[in-house]
Amino acid sequence: MIVKSKSLSKDIKKGLYLVSTPIGNLKDITLRAIETLKNSNYILCEDTRVSQNLLKKYEIKVKLISNHKFNEKKNLSKIIKLLNDGAIISLISDAGTPSISDPGAVLIKECVKNNINITPVPGASAVSTAISLSGYSEKFFFYGFFPEKKKEISEKFKELSNLDSSIVFFISSKKLNKSIPIIKNYFYGRKILICREMSKFYEEFLRFEVDELEHFESDLKGELTIVISQKNEKKTSQDLSESDKRIIRKMINKFSVKEIINLIRRNNKISKKIIYDFCLKIKNEN
Repeated sequence: MIVKSKSLSKDIKKGLYLVSTPIGNLKDITLRAIETLKNSNYILCEDTRVSQNLLKKYEIKVKLISNHKFNEKKNLSKIIKLLNDGAIISLISDAGTPSISDPGAVLIKECVKNNINITPVPGASAVSTAISLSGYSEKFFFYGFFPEKKKEISEKFKELSNLDSSIVFFISSKKLNKSIPIIKNYFYGRKILICREMSKFYEEFLRFEVDELEHFESDLKGELTIVISQKNEKKTSQDLSESDKRIIRKMINKFSVKEIINLIRRNNKISKKIIYDFCLKIKNEN
């Protein structure tokens, strides 16, 4: 449905509008978002080529200003002047809700300082979409994009592994395989949901036990949203018996760590992480 508004709506005041756009399927936009964009003097966007696809579909003909992480500080004084002069400016990201792991925070803080009206126009969000279908705890911590370096990932995961809530990450598909060993180390015993191409034609939701997560043969395409479940509430034994340790030592060169874990856990409820750590210890001794 195309909303055509020839005159300024009484509901649209001067100021900055944070307009949520679809995370994939262009039909996932609200009528209010279309109306707001049409009545804007300017639209701030990350990539003009991406935003034009949406604007053309809904016949929105408004001047675009490129506003991404590399130029948002440079743009700041110009945009604040436009807003102070009475302009209606909408801020959008390539997908989802602006300023959530996307440019926008710098401008929003400056608008707050200058007492400029800020109005959110809610809509699609990869974070809430992933949490809603995960089946995990509704209490969640959103981290954003994975850190760049392995050392940073390890440090942050060690900290986050103490949280007993769902944890949401964004990650490039190219980085997932490199991060799997670190995920398994710090979130053993939990479940993981990998969301790919949400709301698009090739939408896919991959569910695993973290313990069983393996290297993907080829990179999953696009940016991924990952949800790690809350801690497993099932009580497990905290120690390996001497008998179990002897059995593991005998199996270590004949079976994979995953196979050893499954064999040991057939007869008891020892934590998978404890078995995993003991296997690594033996391998390092050898």
